[in-house]
Amino acid sequence: MKEGLGIQPLDGIMARLGISNSDLVSISTEQLSHKVVQKGRKGRRLTPNIQHKILNALRALKPEDNYAIKDIFNY
Repeated sequence: MKEGLGIQPLDGIMARLGISNSDLVSISTEQLSHKVVQKGRKGRRLTPNIQHKILNALRALKPEDNYAIKDIFNY
């Protein structure tokens, strides 16, 4: 059974800023896939390494917002 933790704050942030999964994947300098970003948005538990990859991509798009892991994931 797949573990779901509910829609994550990441989803709301991306919607509010008009950022798509593709935007994060394309700006990432690390290996980041659309599938992983989608899993993160919908509440699948991700490893700390993957969480940081998503955070780094978000920071690359919006450096002025200075997001932290606790801002985008609530588990």
